[in-house]
Amino acid sequence: MHISDLSESEIVARIQSRLQPPPDWLLVGIGDDAAVVAPARGRLEVLTVDALVEGIHFDRAVMPPDAIGHRALAVNLSDLAAMGATPRLALLSLGLPAGLSCGEFDAIVGGLAALAARHRTHVVGGNLTRSPGPLLIDVTVTGTVKHRRVLTRAGARPGDEVYVTGTLGAAGAGLGMLRETATAHQPASPACVQRFCYPEPRVRVGELLGRNQAATACMDLSDGLADGVHQIARASGVGIEIDADALPIESAARTWHAAAGRDPVVASVTAGDDYELVFTCRPKGRGRLRAARLREGPTLTRIGVCTPGPGVVLRRKAADGSRAEPMPPGYSHFLVTN
Repeated sequence: MHISDLSESEIVARIQSRLQPPPDWLLVGIGDDAAVVAPARGRLEVLTVDALVEGIHFDRAVMPPDAIGHRALAVNLSDLAAMGATPRLALLSLGLPAGLSCGEFDAIVGGLAALAARHRTHVVGGNLTRSPGPLLIDVTVTGTVKHRRVLTRAGARPGDEVYVTGTLGAAGAGLGMLRETATAHQPASPACVQRFCYPEPRVRVGELLGRNQAATACMDLSDGLADGVHQIARASGVGIEIDADALPIESAARTWHAAAGRDPVVASVTAGDDYELVFTCRPKGRGRLRAARLREGPTLTRIGVCTPGPGVVLRRKAADGSRAEPMPPGYSHFLVTN
């Protein structure tokens, strides 16, 4: 059975069957022209939206369908994490090709619903339409944060230290491995493939960084560490120097890039889809940073420092001590390269 065999109301029912029970603050939910929610008292609203397009952001030929749904929500939750916000609700808009099977559809929605349940995020409505071409998934998410606890890309000052959560490069390598596996049947690293298919938004870390006022600037790494530090430097009006030897590059990604003759550092900082957080912290704020660490959460690694001068550089060890090179740009959605 395919989506084209179902009515809109039947598709909506399949979605609803996989969602959590509605919370008390949802006054009017799925089934009306719009959702009606009660505002969260004493908190600010944080809104974000991301669209995923088949063939651009995911490939149904190499990705499990539940991973597609998981990623569609995870990329939005990662944006909220970078703002220090707590997720609250989501709107789901789908452009469905006629040939999409009901089994695939159920798995996509199931992947999204499972991640939503973990982060107490309620799907309160959305839109359905037919797509004459690729599968389209557009998710809008809102969260809340207390006054004076919002994290932004601005706020870093010279002397602030630069940190990153987790490890880098695994997701980008995982995507490359999936493509190789599909074309040449090369073995892939399960860890890297898992990181690409099921990114883990650092929501709790972001909440704690904001709550403890530990971070002076913060951004999520949807388009790679290189893009993230460039964005923070530009928004804050500072330079940034990154220590290449301090970067927590995933070991399997490092090995895979090196075997292909690529510079593992450049490949790992320019690849997108890590969805870690890069943030800055005052040296005197290390105590607050320790309070933001999770006992079973991702590692927090110091990778650099903010400088007075403009520009972002990558510093590497050399025979004569060290050398600095310009940090390459991150992933670009619109710059097409051959």
